[in-house]
Amino acid sequence: MVRQPMNILFVTADQWRGECLSALGHPVVKTPHLDSLAQEGTLFRQHYAQATPCAPSRTSMHTGMYMSNHRCVNNGTPVDRRLNNWALEVRAAGYDPSLFGYSDTAPDPRGMDENDPRLTHYTEPLPGIGSYTPHEKAVSVGWIDSLRDKGYPIPDAPKKLHADTIEGIEWEDGGEVPLPLAMKTEDHETHYMVDECIDWIEKQEKPWITHLSLLRPHEPFVAPEPYNHLYDPATLAAPERPDSIEQEDQQHPFLKYCLQQEKFKAPESDRVMQRMTASYYGLMTEVDDNLGRLFDSLKSGGQWDSTLIIFSSDHGEQLGDHWLIGKLGYFDQSYYIPLIVRDPRPAADPGRGKQFDAFTENVDLMPTMLDWLGLDIPAQCDGQSLLPMMHTGETPESWRSEAHWEFDFRKLYQVPTDGAFDFGAHQSSLSVIRDRQYKYVHFTALPPLLFDLQKDPQETVNLADNSEYQTILLEYVQKMMSWRMKHTDRALTEISLTEQGPVTVRSPL
Repeated sequence: MVRQPMNILFVTADQWRGECLSALGHPVVKTPHLDSLAQEGTLFRQHYAQATPCAPSRTSMHTGMYMSNHRCVNNGTPVDRRLNNWALEVRAAGYDPSLFGYSDTAPDPRGMDENDPRLTHYTEPLPGIGSYTPHEKAVSVGWIDSLRDKGYPIPDAPKKLHADTIEGIEWEDGGEVPLPLAMKTEDHETHYMVDECIDWIEKQEKPWITHLSLLRPHEPFVAPEPYNHLYDPATLAAPERPDSIEQEDQQHPFLKYCLQQEKFKAPESDRVMQRMTASYYGLMTEVDDNLGRLFDSLKSGGQWDSTLIIFSSDHGEQLGDHWLIGKLGYFDQSYYIPLIVRDPRPAADPGRGKQFDAFTENVDLMPTMLDWLGLDIPAQCDGQSLLPMMHTGETPESWRSEAHWEFDFRKLYQVPTDGAFDFGAHQSSLSVIRDRQYKYVHFTALPPLLFDLQKDPQETVNLADNSEYQTILLEYVQKMMSWRMKHTDRALTEISLTEQGPVTVRSPL
């Protein structure tokens, strides 16, 4: 049973780089409402996603499992029905969790009718979710209906609504500001989804749990008024990258291949990147302003002090760094994400307003939610609850000393079919272990990478073949092997059948 009648508001903003909070001293982007949340809660400064793109990362977040265990390797990969998740756990405890937005979940087709329409997309809600906002063609059906009712023309491909601007001259071509989205701010999907969430919360008559999954600041980077001109592109720094793609792609054959793909190759023009970055920051502040409305609603409705609030993202964004855009590969920019947790109870006062530098991962979110509700954490979870840190103000001695992530590129880059490499789908993967000093990248069938992050924070010099670093390289190979062995799927390993029946003996990670 649930320990006490408390609520959970779990918020994710898609594709949000970890440093983009003014509470962290970002020189440009302003996030006053999230800064205030961090002051009343706890901010985790070294938080990382465990995979990209969206579906693998979100599956890690929702199940508490590393990709090597849950095996949702790409958008559209089915999530094995045997896996547990936070929604199923809280439903079993008496809650009826809801979803506003999407969880990028593809259902397990085994046992389903082959003509079931749910097998034609990956926008089904997470198993265990009760009420949710239906999506079609990756766009909210309710939002499209609201736009149609307001007289907006709906294109055949509704996703264009996120990219269509008003007519005019774009900033890099001489325009005064980045062109805004061709709709009013109050009609934008971010505003719509927060409104829906607020309306739902206000109608609840018993403790509730909801996941608010916002699409922004996900590309395309086009912001509505006034967020399109909130930040002056001319004042923004150019991306962190060498002078040419040819210089960048010498680092590794995988990176060279990525830079040959138009989808992931950043614009060569610094002005285009500055305009995109200004709009990206504007979309972040738009999210922050709308979360401010949601937080105000919780306060005015008397629910602020009975609600656990978690704010995070599914992955980051390259934003032109290393000549890349999107989320991919092994660089920190694609995996470093924000995390703020506000526990309203006095027990969390030791961590209130504190910023932790311990390495946290998105597999920690499910254990944290369940721990807060007084529920058992399933053996499948590779993550750990953050509450001990928040409730003591100290990092436990046993806490992890590095971050880990994985990337499976069998589908994104079509390596098995285009002849780029002489290996197939099951060798198209990489794993990363990253601590404060070094970062090691292991490929299944390509040479490794090693970076000294203290000397080379931008990850420009691969030391894997440097004779002076061979001992360190071996040490990190061993660390990665131990990490994988430690987190091999535990499933039923802690259960023994005895004369008295099944006995479970739980062991800490």
